[in-house]
Amino acid sequence: MSDFHNLDSAFPWLNKYPQGITWDRAIPQRPVYEILEDTVRQYGDRPALDFLGKRMTWGEVGEQVNRLAKGLQGLGVGKGTRVGLFLPNCPFYVISYYAVLKAGGTLVNLNPLYAEKELKHLIEDSAASVVITTDLTLLYDKIMAVKAQTKVLQQLVLCRFASALPFPKSVLFPILKRKDIARVGTGHRWFQELVANDGRPEPVSIDPATDIAVLQYTGGTTGAPKGAMLTHGNVSANVEQSTMWFNIAKPGQEKMLGVLPFFHVFAMTAVMNMSVRNAFELIMLPRFELDATLKLIDKKKPHYFPAVPAIYNAINNHPKRDRFDLKSLRYCISGGAPLPVEVKKTFEANTGCVVVEGYGLTESSPVVCANPLQGENKAGSIGLPLPGTLVEIIDPEDKATRMKVGERGELCVRGPQVMRGYLNKAEDSASVLKDGVLYTGDVAIMDEDGYVFIVDRIKDMIITNGYKVYPRNVEEAIYQHPAVEECIVAGLHDKTRGEMVKAWIKPKAGESLDADAIKAFLKDKLSPMEIPRQIEMRDKPLPKTMIGKLSRKDVLAEENTAG
Repeated sequence: MSDFHNLDSAFPWLNKYPQGITWDRAIPQRPVYEILEDTVRQYGDRPALDFLGKRMTWGEVGEQVNRLAKGLQGLGVGKGTRVGLFLPNCPFYVISYYAVLKAGGTLVNLNPLYAEKELKHLIEDSAASVVITTDLTLLYDKIMAVKAQTKVLQQLVLCRFASALPFPKSVLFPILKRKDIARVGTGHRWFQELVANDGRPEPVSIDPATDIAVLQYTGGTTGAPKGAMLTHGNVSANVEQSTMWFNIAKPGQEKMLGVLPFFHVFAMTAVMNMSVRNAFELIMLPRFELDATLKLIDKKKPHYFPAVPAIYNAINNHPKRDRFDLKSLRYCISGGAPLPVEVKKTFEANTGCVVVEGYGLTESSPVVCANPLQGENKAGSIGLPLPGTLVEIIDPEDKATRMKVGERGELCVRGPQVMRGYLNKAEDSASVLKDGVLYTGDVAIMDEDGYVFIVDRIKDMIITNGYKVYPRNVEEAIYQHPAVEECIVAGLHDKTRGEMVKAWIKPKAGESLDADAIKAFLKDKLSPMEIPRQIEMRDKPLPKTMIGKLSRKDVLAEENTAG
């Protein structure tokens, strides 16, 4: 923490920090797999994973990780070998993640929804020579097509999906879902084959400060995805920071609901690794499905439910929501996108839980700020900096001057969770990392209590007739209308104004809305420049990203295609 010794004691969050949490305490950094090893030692007999009814203890998970790590070493996986995970949420993902790291490899998260072209780019850019996937047609056929197009990918490790299911589903799945199981060729290695050993992998010397644990690719909203190099120290530090922040957790006694995809950095840390660190039972679905999620909450009674705002919003608007018991939920952590105040209030009213908004980036492993679970939870704010994290609001023009309380600027971050840089992209790395400071590209303000409020992405800001319009501000105002279910606001090119404001809105089921009604509603909430000049009503859900957050990028692509 030597970087912080000369900080001005007037940093406002220092006087507002939650009781029992120290901002300037040392943050331990270690090999990521040691997190699991500690949990296995302390809570080996406690429930660990629940996948569609099939359960494992932490001791069983630890044994499988050790066996797979040795099996992978037998394949040649060692220090720095890049191994792709091409898996949905399932026990194979958790086991493979920790086994790759314990074998000395570097993990490459691959999105199962990516097209072949995108997968090929990630595999070639990361030099992933091994990929672990399942025998499901949807995944196997796609990765085989990519393998045929590149010389980088040498070996596939296949997991029999049916073996992750409880009896009798494990027997019935290959019969009833025959079309979903791929016709597997030869030359592959099977998960069950690789774990058939004594579970004693060769120890690997890991330097947490320099050795890369995860190559986490960005979403590619501004070009081709870039591989953020997250060290063992980055990832393990962020897990510790998050655990310090959520200090009311009861290790070995609580349950986490995992519907966000683990290949996404938010779920990797806030769902999977937090569950491992705190010995939570991790209840998983392969992907988010609204009805299945509600049934799971009703039946399994989880306590923690990290999600993106669109998921909370979908639950709020489910026509049969009241038929499900959601009262087991105690704390919900919202991330991945701005959380509209109305969505937060409605979800809390429906469930009785506390929804805290946080903030993070792929480049920061990812958590930077969060509202406290106990203490002031400011609606519309991303909260306070996590322990060991310095957040500053910097003048976006000179990239140096610290803005005053309440003034807009670029949110900048320094801390042990900040990446080493982007793989093979020195210029891009230099543009966002300067002397250890991460320039996020987000416009924010900090209030007198140290709470941070994201105004918008710098690149999403709309300039109309020289006036700066922030889409999030407009979206928040639109969400106050009781008939609005979803909305996205963005700027479109305009010959006379430079840009104009447009809103895409999906009304709630059974509600009728038109553009004039929305403009009238916004008249006392926004300036004339901020009120959308174009409003498009949609009767179908708005486009969303791979983790379920509303996608401004996709709605603009649709607009350009239509134009």
